[in-house]
Amino acid sequence: MTTPKDIQVSVLRWAPPIVHGLVRDLRVRWALEEAGWPYREHFVSPEAQASTKYRELQPFGQVPAFQSDELKLFESGAIVLHIAERSPALMPQDPAGRADVTAWIFGALNSVEPPVMMLNVIDMLYQGPKGDDVQGLRGWIARWTESRLDVLERELEGKDYLLGRFTAADVLLTTVLRILRDTDFVKKRPLLEAYQRRCETRPAFQKALEDHLASFAQHAP
Repeated sequence: MTTPKDIQVSVLRWAPPIVHGLVRDLRVRWALEEAGWPYREHFVSPEAQASTKYRELQPFGQVPAFQSDELKLFESGAIVLHIAERSPALMPQDPAGRADVTAWIFGALNSVEPPVMMLNVIDMLYQGPKGDDVQGLRGWIARWTESRLDVLERELEGKDYLLGRFTAADVLLTTVLRILRDTDFVKKRPLLEAYQRRCETRPAFQKALEDHLASFAQHAP
């Protein structure tokens, strides 16, 4: 398939260190590197995110947003799926294989990420009192997260990647697992930890992460 021309990805001009390596433009950068598609960064400030012009591109004022000569897109999952559907490096050509990748893309974002993000909110972002009610809620979410990771461990038994070969589903799942980096949820599961490490040692991921972090260093206050 023909590579789209003049790809531009909106990324945060700067973000605090606590979210370095987690902001969702990393997913899109990684997918683009795996596909071999060159792109330009569009740095956005908080003021730009709130502007009418940017909200026309990304209604929620978030990053990433994607623009090319073909179209405009927002939401990291939709962008990665768009790239994958046009890149054999991220999605096989047979209908059954493509359906499997699509299902696991949604599985990573709809079944695994919600409890992981809820834990992240309680542990890293919530500033209110952490009494018994909050701790009880956290325990319930932790068990929910564990149940999702149990499924992933079973799915990965005997395989290097979710579907045997590397696909866009691994891009999204790995970036979800990274949200747990300050916990032991993945670290205590050798098979899952090895899977994450395997994905993160790919040259395309390393390049994407390097560029992701470089933009923050370049614009540090």
